[in-house]
Amino acid sequence: MSIKNRLRLIVILGAACMVSAHADAEIAGVEFSADMVSRGPDGQATTGKMYVGDTRMRVEMSRQGRNIVRISDQGRHMEWMLFPEQQNYMERAIPAGAQSAPSAEANPCAGVEGLTCRKVGEENIGGRAAIKWEMSAVHDGQTATGVQWIDAERALPLKYQMPNGQTMELAMLGQEQINGRTVEKWQMTTAVPDQQPIQTFQWYDPQLKLSVREEFPGGLVRELDNIEIGKQPDSLFEVPAEYSKLDTPPAAQQ
Repeated sequence: MSIKNRLRLIVILGAACMVSAHADAEIAGVEFSADMVSRGPDGQATTGKMYVGDTRMRVEMSRQGRNIVRISDQGRHMEWMLFPEQQNYMERAIPAGAQSAPSAEANPCAGVEGLTCRKVGEENIGGRAAIKWEMSAVHDGQTATGVQWIDAERALPLKYQMPNGQTMELAMLGQEQINGRTVEKWQMTTAVPDQQPIQTFQWYDPQLKLSVREEFPGGLVRELDNIEIGKQPDSLFEVPAEYSKLDTPPAAQQ
């Protein structure tokens, strides 16, 4: 297998692991709003807003100095990207099953093109019950296979092994209080052959079913602040009537 094809297959396999590792709040089943805060090592912060409704989510953010709003509706299998300054929007279909409720039994390859997954059994990883999935990617007639273990209780990826020797393992360190909420602190260790392992930390909220804080090497911190549980207005998840639909993204956003 050529190096190019091998790298392509590894990227496809990694996509399934990333999909599992970053289950969005839109599938949590709890309605809430929160401030999104990202702080760099220099202490400067960027902020946004998240609103989670019944199978719907709205994220407001700023990218390259322009405001952007993303609305996802898994009930309708649709997603919209809004550009408030221009009063226009784009839309795309979300593959059915790509945003199903988090479950270790759910196919982690759902929504990832070129990838298939096969459940191969149950194992114990770090003292936690896990479902083992074999992932296979095919590109230009070549096949690469990786393995992923999904936590049976939390539906988080506890471990994966890639064909290039890259590995990841997630371990729960205990419970902590963040902004008055009881959360679980997890440590993620990623290892690549001939390199030092990299550790990141995340604080998982069992009620919201997502991480409310993440710490990365180098000092980057992302977190949700001012979390308020409660029903969200339907108007937050609708495209305003005065907005025009775009077939291609604005040049400034490309």
